Amino acid sequence: MIKHRHEEYDYIILGAGSAGCVLANELSQDENNRVLILEAGPMDHKLMVHMPAGVHKAYKDPSINWNYESEAESELGHRNMTLPRGKVIGGSSSINSMVYMRGHPLDYDYWAKNHALSQWTYAHCLPYFKRCESSDRGADDWRGARGRLGVTRGKTPNPLFDAFLEAGKSSGLGYSEDLNGFEPEGLARLDSTTQNGRRSSAAVAHLKPALSRPNLKLKTKALVHRILIQNGVAQGIVFEHRGQIQQVKAAKEVIVCAGAIKSPQLLMLSGVGPSDHLQQHGITAIHHLPGVGQNLQDHLCIPVIQECTQPVTVDRYDEPLIKLALGLQWIFTRKGFVASNVWEAGGYIHGYSPVEFPNLQYHFAPLHYEYRNGKMKLFQGFTAQLDQLRPKSRGQVLLRSNDPADRPAAHFNYLSDPFDLGELVEAVKRIRELISQPSFSEFRGKELMPGPEVTSNQDLERYVRARAETDYHPSCSCRMGFDEMAVVDEQMRVHGLQGLRVVDASVMPDIVSGNLNAPTQMIALRAADFILGKDQLPEFHARFHFQAEQGASI
Repeated sequence: MIKHRHEEYDYIILGAGSAGCVLANELSQDENNRVLILEAGPMDHKLMVHMPAGVHKAYKDPSINWNYESEAESELGHRNMTLPRGKVIGGSSSINSMVYMRGHPLDYDYWAKNHALSQWTYAHCLPYFKRCESSDRGADDWRGARGRLGVTRGKTPNPLFDAFLEAGKSSGLGYSEDLNGFEPEGLARLDSTTQNGRRSSAAVAHLKPALSRPNLKLKTKALVHRILIQNGVAQGIVFEHRGQIQQVKAAKEVIVCAGAIKSPQLLMLSGVGPSDHLQQHGITAIHHLPGVGQNLQDHLCIPVIQECTQPVTVDRYDEPLIKLALGLQWIFTRKGFVASNVWEAGGYIHGYSPVEFPNLQYHFAPLHYEYRNGKMKLFQGFTAQLDQLRPKSRGQVLLRSNDPADRPAAHFNYLSDPFDLGELVEAVKRIRELISQPSFSEFRGKELMPGPEVTSNQDLERYVRARAETDYHPSCSCRMGFDEMAVVDEQMRVHGLQGLRVVDASVMPDIVSGNLNAPTQMIALRAADFILGKDQLPEFHARFHFQAEQGASI
């Protein structure tokens, strides 16, 4: 039985993740806007959420993680890929590895060119990236220093980071002072979404500072069942909270911010999506929109793990007394190793095939670990992994049932396009080339994965199929555009309906060449101005150096 609460809000935000937290702050700044934000998970009280080096425990914690899996991936040995999704305020920004990357500037220019999204060039997006962040690098043409999101350049000293950067120079891959700045190519010390030694999640940066406003209400542990749509207008929602089914009204808009897996599920549970699929699950199709759940994209990555001959890797901290001392140091000073997200180096590089801009992304850490019996065991080694940035394979999110508590069926169809397998084989070769550089000589031990015996293309293909992992970047399943498979327009309004938007990584028409947290928050900041009827920030045409084009700039 539905309990009809006599509550009405101007805006109802579904999901307190990276996008929802931004919107909650922006929309509630006007005291006349009554804003409700719902989150299926709890508050972010867990210590490991806020301790950067605690990331590997945070993202394994079932109390703050949906713990999804993909459907069996036929090209990856029928593996069900791990698909962690944040189920806590801050969403996945509360459990991710905190790497702050915007993607390559040309990603957004190609959104505009290939999808008729003239308002989404990088010149349109850059002012919002800058507005969002407070970077310890300071403000310039590319960076912001007055935003709410704390962004910190990696500074933890380790000779392996130095070797990595030097290898970039000697191998010809290049070096960049700032991959989010003038030189978006080469190897670099990465930025992280941390500030003063703590994780700067979307909840910490955007939501919590706004919760004292009387016109903003947060409900945690609230599971949305469906959006109420009448006569083509989103009227409100039905959700479950504290064992009761409740209904509230939206005077202006319902905004879906549940991520690339949950957002299409919520639309379909509400009768918005491919009619035939909805009818198969006993759902009345209110609005036929065949693109809902389609075009699912992700970054596959492949690791190379190397034994280290010097005691400079993270395993030296894997002793109870040392861990206690480091934890206490962090609690009292917010400094030390625990203030690091560990993955402090990386970069954008080209594979061997000609591409206009980098198609592979490094993440590098002085870390080698394995999970054994549910516990992480550290070894003396280091890991270099490369993400394939612009895969050609496409998947889909489907319903498993009409039960809102059931997990959606995520079919990524990894490597279904043979092109993707070739790029990941190139990635392994690129990593080996980097680690063979002289700067690694004093640290380079035996290659542990894939192993020195894995040399032929056929062997490398088998390794990729057996060991490729997701970098947890699902996106594009409710994409922007104007063709028959687009779900939302350039302002993220659901096609054919009123009072309903989707604002999260699912609206990307194509996956960006990098981590998704920073772009998702930028998208949400832009969405807030669209929703409030404000003018967008003026375009800003910064210059960029592209190695592949010998100094070309845009």
